[in-house]
Amino acid sequence: MRSLRLILTNPRYFGPAWVFASLNILFGTWAIYIPSVKEDLGINKATLGIAIFFLSLGVFTIFPIASKIINKIGVGRATFVGLILSCIAALFPLLAPGFLSLATALFLFGATNGFTDISMNTLVTEIEKEDRQKFMSASHGFFSLGGVLAGLGSFLIPVLDNRGLHMLFAVLLVLTVNFMFYRRYHKVVAAPIEKEGFSFRNFKPLMLIGLVSFVIMGSEGAIVDWSGLFLKEVSLAPVALWGAGFLGFQVFMTLGRFLGDAISSRIGSVRIVALGSFIAIVGYLLVLTTEMYLSITGFALTGLGFSVIVPELFRIGGNVKGVESSQGVAFIAGTGYSGFLVGPVILGFIAEQFSLSLSFISLMICSVAVLVATLLLKRKQPDKG
Repeated sequence: MRSLRLILTNPRYFGPAWVFASLNILFGTWAIYIPSVKEDLGINKATLGIAIFFLSLGVFTIFPIASKIINKIGVGRATFVGLILSCIAALFPLLAPGFLSLATALFLFGATNGFTDISMNTLVTEIEKEDRQKFMSASHGFFSLGGVLAGLGSFLIPVLDNRGLHMLFAVLLVLTVNFMFYRRYHKVVAAPIEKEGFSFRNFKPLMLIGLVSFVIMGSEGAIVDWSGLFLKEVSLAPVALWGAGFLGFQVFMTLGRFLGDAISSRIGSVRIVALGSFIAIVGYLLVLTTEMYLSITGFALTGLGFSVIVPELFRIGGNVKGVESSQGVAFIAGTGYSGFLVGPVILGFIAEQFSLSLSFISLMICSVAVLVATLLLKRKQPDKG
């Protein structure tokens, strides 16, 4: 919790952390309106999955060129510019009149979000190096906190009855706070990164870690995208509770990320991945009861389980013997984004061809596979915490 206190008491650290929160406020506000967008456009689950695919495709497309842009204009400025572009792009998906315009809007939203995501993580990394302070995990906690704020905003749905206006309020909140703090970080410049190759022998341990990253990040994206629809169509929740699953997921994701470093230091990285997977499995079992309140509780537990897995995968990947830490982290990021790219599409087709419940059964099986994979990972990688 020391890093959280650092953020809350020093504007130099609060500014970048609020960018993390801002990104999820924008994305979360889009996510809670997914059921109504599907209904108003008259599209089925498979078509919605394809539209969401374009959001992830936008993220994945910007990934190879983002670092060049960031190094050219400076990581601080890149973060602020990316945030402005994300705010503009966030307005269009909820105003799209048809599938093609929705897919295009989501592609732009994904590309701007992806650029901001890479910029803000690089920004925190550079500030950590400059100041010799660690606040990356707590910054990711602020990302989850942004999702909590977006989830709380779901209670405004019946009040505003206008999703475009709702997103405009979210954008104004994000911009107002960022304009107050961006001068604290906009001059930060990233140090040049020296790239080095690595052998296939050293690369092999990363394959399993990358596979776990693919599964977990794909599952996270699927829950964000489909939890509202599950509560609406399977649990038959009233409109005011469609965003409750997303809210519970984000609240417990936030809690886990603020507490995860302390737990990890006690039990180690691999064990905390296993623990997180087990908690997620319990969460899925509650979701699959389909009883409204148990399902909402299940989404919350799944968020708690997932909260520390990806940060720990980055930690493990950055400490693989014989592999530069930057190369290991880049590989984990690439496989994780790939999960975001194909996960929602696969789940959408399963939901359309079979049922939404079967989609979540598939996600639970993936968590079981991750739990099994940790046993293999334990043999390949010493648990250094």
